[in-house]
Parts: sequence; structure tokens; C-alpha cells
Amino acid sequence: MTITLTLLYDRIRWDEKELLNSARAKGLNVKEVDAKTTLFNLNETKAEEDYGDVVLQRCISHTRGTCASACLESKGILVVNRAYVSEICGNKLWSTLALIRAGVPTPKTIIAFTPESALKAAEEIGYPVVLKPLVGSWGRMVVALRDREEAEAIIELRSQMNGALNQIFYVQEKVKRPPRDIRCVVVGDKVVAAVYRVAAPGEWRTNVARGGSTEPCPLTKDVEDIALKAAQAVGGGVLGVDMMESP
Repeated sequence: MTITLTLLYDRIRWDEKELLNSARAKGLNVKEVDAKTTLFNLNETKAEEDYGDVVLQRCISHTRGTCASACLESKGILVVNRAYVSEICGNKLWSTLALIRAGVPTPKTIIAFTPESALKAAEEIGYPVVLKPLVGSWGRMVVALRDREEAEAIIELRSQMNGALNQIFYVQEKVKRPPRDIRCVVVGDKVVAAVYRVAAPGEWRTNVARGGSTEPCPLTKDVEDIALKAAQAVGGGVLGVDMMESP
């Protein structure tokens, strides 16, 4: 019996094209569904169209993808990743709490709700610190603050931005590490790949979207154990787990 895979998307990028090509090359039936134009009727017990055996949720919009996943799951449809996993992974507060509860080594992190409290958090952790948005990817709005002067300027700017989440300040210690981190890909209970993400010259963030590059990374037992523990902490699935090498 041939498996039917449905790709749920809101924009087809290179990544989605490669996933589709690979699925077809392996003999899978493939469907493509645009979440932007799809209606999700909550009152119906069954989906109005056939989503096949499994839905691979690949929406760029975190909110759209998570909500669409929840709608499909309510009809008994298998979605990767599950809505609650996407919700945890897409919010740094939820994911940090999950990792800490599971005993995964985590940088010191403080949440503050006012600019004044955010400055106190930075002082308590000790400069340099990193200020991150609760929701976001590709290194956007992630800022390293070297001293109080920088912190005051950036935090004041953040406080003037619209959106309730921008009034929540996620302040984290800046870990001393090489100019790289490790990205592991976990599928179920297996680590299937690991790479170093190397920061571009003059850039401390390792995101490939910020000009970073990738290199092969040996998969040691320590790296594998941490990756699996982190993946289990947030609910499992197909996950990217990032980690840093500290002294």
C-alpha cells in the first residue's frame, strides 16, 4: 500500500521543493495544500478533503501552522509535528521551561515584563546578555547587549514596539563558546543528523539565514543524549535541537 503524504504550506520554498522531490523519489503519493486558502470547519467531525495518511506541516507562519495543525488533529488526522509540540517549540518561554523541567542544560534565563525589570534581569545575569523575542526564528531581533548603555537603548526601543509579546523581555546569559553551535535533527527516538553552524565573519549569531555556514559534526554520545532528552522534553516528533559547546 502506497503512503499518501500531504504537505501543508503557506509558501513553497527550496526546502519544501526538496521535501516534495524526495517524497516522490521514494514512491510516496504527495498532495499539496495551501493553508492560506483552506477552510477548516470546526463543526464537522471529518475533514472535507482527503489528507492521506499523514500531514507534514511546513507553514512559515508559526501561528498559522499551529492553528491549522490543531484543526486537522481534531478530525483525527495525523500531523507532524503535533500542534502542542509546535506551540511549545515556537515559544521560547514554553520551550525553556520544558527543557529545564527535563533537566536539559540551559543558559540562565530571566523573564521580565517591564523595561525597568528587564534591566534588572540583565544586571542579575551579568553582561554580556542576549535579548530575544519570545516568538521568532532566523535570528531576527536577537541582540547581544554588552553593557547597561546598550541594554537601555535596545530595551527602550523594544518597549515601543507594538504587540503584547514585545512587552515580555526574554533575557539570557551569553554563553562563552566557539563561533559555532550544533544543530541536531531528531526523528522520533533517533538523532539522524548533526552539523556545526558556523557564524559568518563579524557575526556572533550562527543562523544560516544570517550568513552562517554548515560543517559536518561528529555525533558523540553526549550530543546524542542531550538531543534526545531535549526532543522528548517538548513532546517529540521531527525536531531541530540546537546546542552550544561551553567551557
